[in-house]
Amino acid sequence: MKQDKIPLIICAGPTASGKTALSVELALRLNGEIVSADSMQIYKYMDIGTAKPSLEERRGVPHHLMDFVEPTCDYSLADYAAAAHKAIKDIYSRGKLPIMVGGTGLYIDTVADNIKLESPGENEELRQKLTKLAAEKGNGFVHSMLKEIDPESYEKLHENDLKRVIRAIEIFELTGKTIGEYNRLSRNAETIYDCKRFMIEWDRDVLYARINRRVDEMLEAGLVAETEKLLKMGLKPENTAMQAIGYKEIAEYLSGLCSLEEAVENVKRESRRYAKRQISWFKRRDYYRLDPENAADEAEKIILCNM
Repeated sequence: MKQDKIPLIICAGPTASGKTALSVELALRLNGEIVSADSMQIYKYMDIGTAKPSLEERRGVPHHLMDFVEPTCDYSLADYAAAAHKAIKDIYSRGKLPIMVGGTGLYIDTVADNIKLESPGENEELRQKLTKLAAEKGNGFVHSMLKEIDPESYEKLHENDLKRVIRAIEIFELTGKTIGEYNRLSRNAETIYDCKRFMIEWDRDVLYARINRRVDEMLEAGLVAETEKLLKMGLKPENTAMQAIGYKEIAEYLSGLCSLEEAVENVKRESRRYAKRQISWFKRRDYYRLDPENAADEAEKIILCNM
C-alpha cells in the first residue's frame, strides 16, 4: 500500500451478501477495526430491521458509526463523511487497520474518494412544492420527474426515499447539473486513502434466496414488535429512519393497510430490488470480486501482497 496514504479496506456489496462476517474476519486477522457505512444502522433502537450485527457476531471487534443517532434526527451525508474521516484517522493513529463495511454506496464513495460536500444551497419553496405534489399525486409522481433530468439518480433512488429524490431535483434546479455531476466536480484531486475494495459475488438466484431467508429470520426475531416500538416513540412515515425497507412495510401492516403476509412479501420484494440497485452501483467501481466459499482467504492474500 502507498506509504503516504492511510490504508482503507472496503467490504461492500448488496444486502445479505455476507460482507459483515467478511469484515469481522479480516479485522481479527489483520488487527483492524470497523467503520460502518450503512445509512440505517446509524440509528438507535433499529437492530432487527437493519440487520445490525449482534455483539456475538462482532466477535470483540470495535465497530464505529453504528447505533448512535436518534431515529427522529436527520443525519446528513456531510455529517456521516466528517464522522467517518475522523474515525478512520483515529483507528489508523492507534496502529490499527481501518475497515469500512456496508451497502450504502454513496456513503462509501463520498469518504473513499474524499468528495468535498460544498452545499449548492437550498430552495425551500421548491421543496415545499414537491412535498405537496408527492402528498397529492404520490411519491412515484415526484420520483418520475427525475427520469428526464437525472436518470442516474432515478435508477439509484427508491420513490419512497422522498427526501433524497427532492434533493436531487433541487440540486439540478440550482446548478443545472445532476447530483452525480455535481459530486464528481466536487471531488478532491486525490484521495487521502489507499483503498482496497472487496465484494462477495453470488449467483443472483442464490443471493435472492439469502435475502428471503433473512427477512423470515427478521420476522422470527421480532421485527413487528421493533416497528411497533418505533411508532410508539413518535416516529412518522416522513422520518428518514422509517423509510428503511422492513420498517416501512411493517408499519403499513400495523396501520391496517395490508395483511402481515402481504407486508412480508413486500419487504422481500423491496429488499431484492434494493440489492439489484446496490449491485449496479458497486459494479461501476473497481472491486475485487470474491468467491463466497473462501472470501476471507482471498481478500487477506490480496491485502498482504499490497502492504
